[in-house]
Amino acid sequence: MSSIKTKVKTTFFCQNCGTQYAKWQGQCNACKTWNTIAEELVKKPEKSDWETSNSSKKSASKPLKIKEINSTKEARLDTYNVEFNRVLGGGIVPGSLTLLGGEPGIGKSTLLLQIALKLPYKTLYVSGEESQKQIKMRAERINPNNESCYILTETKTQNIFKQIASLQPDIVVVDSIQTLHSDYIESSSGSISQIKECTTELIKYAKETATPVILIGHITKDGNIAGPKILEHMVDTVLQFEGDRNHVFRILRANKNRFGSTNELGIYEMQGSGLREVSNPSEVLISEKDEELSGNAISATLEGMRPLMIEVQALVSTAVYGTPQRSATGFNSKRLNMLLAILEKRAGFRLGAKDVFLNITGGITVDDPAIDLAVVASILSSNEDVPLPSNYCFAAEVGLSGEIRPVQRVEQRILEAEKLGFSTIFVSKYNKISIKPKGIKIKLISKIEDLVSFLV
Repeated sequence: MSSIKTKVKTTFFCQNCGTQYAKWQGQCNACKTWNTIAEELVKKPEKSDWETSNSSKKSASKPLKIKEINSTKEARLDTYNVEFNRVLGGGIVPGSLTLLGGEPGIGKSTLLLQIALKLPYKTLYVSGEESQKQIKMRAERINPNNESCYILTETKTQNIFKQIASLQPDIVVVDSIQTLHSDYIESSSGSISQIKECTTELIKYAKETATPVILIGHITKDGNIAGPKILEHMVDTVLQFEGDRNHVFRILRANKNRFGSTNELGIYEMQGSGLREVSNPSEVLISEKDEELSGNAISATLEGMRPLMIEVQALVSTAVYGTPQRSATGFNSKRLNMLLAILEKRAGFRLGAKDVFLNITGGITVDDPAIDLAVVASILSSNEDVPLPSNYCFAAEVGLSGEIRPVQRVEQRILEAEKLGFSTIFVSKYNKISIKPKGIKIKLISKIEDLVSFLV
């Protein structure tokens, strides 16, 4: 008799969003993309290695009254990196799973290796992309004398958990989740089913041992984290590392954070010795100039709890090709069109036949409405070719009827402007201001015509 062969189980996954199908089809019903559904081998055991080794320690969970649950706040782990702590909300939460995404070559591995080398806790850095010698070469530029960071080059999750069981690390870093593979799934590394299985195993380990795990994730050409969209739902925190590889500055922001705000921003400068934390972002976002130029205005904005002074640049010129162009970098294009319409209707400026280009310096994107007044001021300055004084700054929202609307936490913005040496700040007349700073003059305006009379 011929031996009975076990039936190989296959299923179909969309490689873009991770939706599962019983059979192949041309278009994914969930994300509407074509030709992204592929067949994958699936073979799932009853228990994973981690569950088997800890089955004797685990006890079945039982329901508790909400008042019986211990609400003692767990101490966060300090990363000894001020910018990273700020974005996370004060440090790493024990048992949390953090996913860091970013473009190739942006510095994801450098950032996490730098943090791992500065931590006083026992840290396991698992790399599936680089050899131990390659990591050692980079570590020698950052902090070669670290005694608590262990490097493991491995991609098989079963072998990784064996090393974890013997080492008992306080924190685990995995570079990257797309390189890992589990024996329980018979598809290649980076496939939808492998990423889901490996992440699930790491989540179980993190939650059962209260050990934080940080994952590095690749991103697609669209800027989304590669793999199933469910990956971002599975983890506790999703961080995005942004920047231009041709420039030295990098921005870290949180797209999702179960333990803190998603409004915080971390800024780094790439140097030969690693990433330097930029404690004063205004040094990055405001360019140095020997002479005053038209079209430049400074705005006092907020990113989370941090006040920032950013530079807005505008260029207004006569339309050459008939149809005027409207272009904005780092600012909402529709909001730019709205502000131009307000200037035309309420202030009488004929901008309908002119090209308008707007840029937020430093490569950041701003959605704070308090930047409106600086945008209007920079457009007026460029249109009239009259430079604004370099010690003027702006913090107010512009309404559709041309009124200057108040913004939140205006006093914090005023104090930051005073600290950086600005002499005058324009804010809404309707803001309630209790402070009386000595080093800066506060100009209160109620409508856009007031700003025009000051500047033109």
